[in-house]
Amino acid sequence: MPAPYEIRAGGDVRNKKQSMADLKLRRLNELNSRLKEDLERPRIKVSEASMSLIQYCQNTRDFMVPSLWGQVDKREDPYAPQQPNGCCTVM
Repeated sequence: MPAPYEIRAGGDVRNKKQSMADLKLRRLNELNSRLKEDLERPRIKVSEASMSLIQYCQNTRDFMVPSLWGQVDKREDPYAPQQPNGCCTVM
């Protein structure tokens, strides 16, 4: 009666382990390079970033907040509905 299980040659398992190790090494190298890129990215302090954001908000007019900036003229407001006069329809 033949054996129910086959015995494989050990080379196939060794090759799979080597390819898995190569794959893990490649992934670690990619991760390492991404982390190095993150370290090289210029950084600023939170206090500087927040001050810059506050200055931008104070100096840039926001048409969506009329309570702060006052009513906006319809010609200046990019969010106002467009008037149909001046346009033509081509059929």
